[in-house]
Order: sequence, then structure tokens, then C-alpha cells
Amino acid sequence: MNTLTETWQIHNRINLYLLDGIDEAYLNDVSASKGRTVGEQFAHLHNVRLMWLKVADPLLLGTLIKIEKENISKDILVTGMKTSGIAIETLFENAYADGKIKGFKPHATGFLGYLVSHESHHRGQIMLALKQSGHPVDKKVQYGIWEWGTR
Repeated sequence: MNTLTETWQIHNRINLYLLDGIDEAYLNDVSASKGRTVGEQFAHLHNVRLMWLKVADPLLLGTLIKIEKENISKDILVTGMKTSGIAIETLFENAYADGKIKGFKPHATGFLGYLVSHESHHRGQIMLALKQSGHPVDKKVQYGIWEWGTR
């Protein structure tokens, strides 16, 4: 396993750790500025991964399917985040030889940075929506998402 894949795995486990710390009833929470619900934010992460897989290596899509707004549950989100996470892992493993991701410039390391930045932005939105809705994640989870050395 290469360091890009390992970093991606840590990042994805942190997303799953956050999702695990959210009560299913709060997946419908939305921030004061409106936009996507908490559940829709997680679905968006999964769906953007699928969009990139379609461009970079369509064979990795396999049986993965988009998560639609009307089909959001915690189980569906967990399954989606795990399976799309594994497909992205494989993309990084396959890219390791030449350091390239088809359809993304400049290179695989930049793509990892892009994905982590994008998904972390939405993690922040998720946590803000929960807080503004009166359902903040507990302190253990708030601090736990920063424990990259143990996740």
C-alpha cells in the first residue's frame, strides 16, 4: 500500500467516525443558511467520488450507485461511504505507478489534496448544521476527527 492510499483510508475512516457519532434522526438537520441536510452532505461526498471514478476509471464504479435525496438513511450512507472509499483506494493504488489520475491535473497527490479538502469542507458544514440545529456532536467526536495518528 502506498502513502496516498493510506492517507485516503485515514481520511475516510474519519468521515465514517463522524457519521457514526450522529443520531439518524439528525440527518435531516440543516444549517441556518439552508442548503443540504446533514444526510445530503454525506450523500454528496459519495456521489462526487462516483463522478470522479466515472472520469478516472469507470471500471472501478462496479455496482456503486448514486445516493438520491429521497433514499437517505444512516445504513445507506455508511455502505456508500465505505464502498466508494474502497473504490477511491483502488484508484490511488492503480495511479501509484505513474502518479497520475485520468481527468485531474496535476497529479495523484494533488487529487488526494483536492478530495480531502472538499470532503473536510463538507465535514465542517455538517458539524455546523448539527450545532445550529441544537444537536452538536459530542466532544469525543469533535476532537476525534483530528486524531489522524489513531484513526
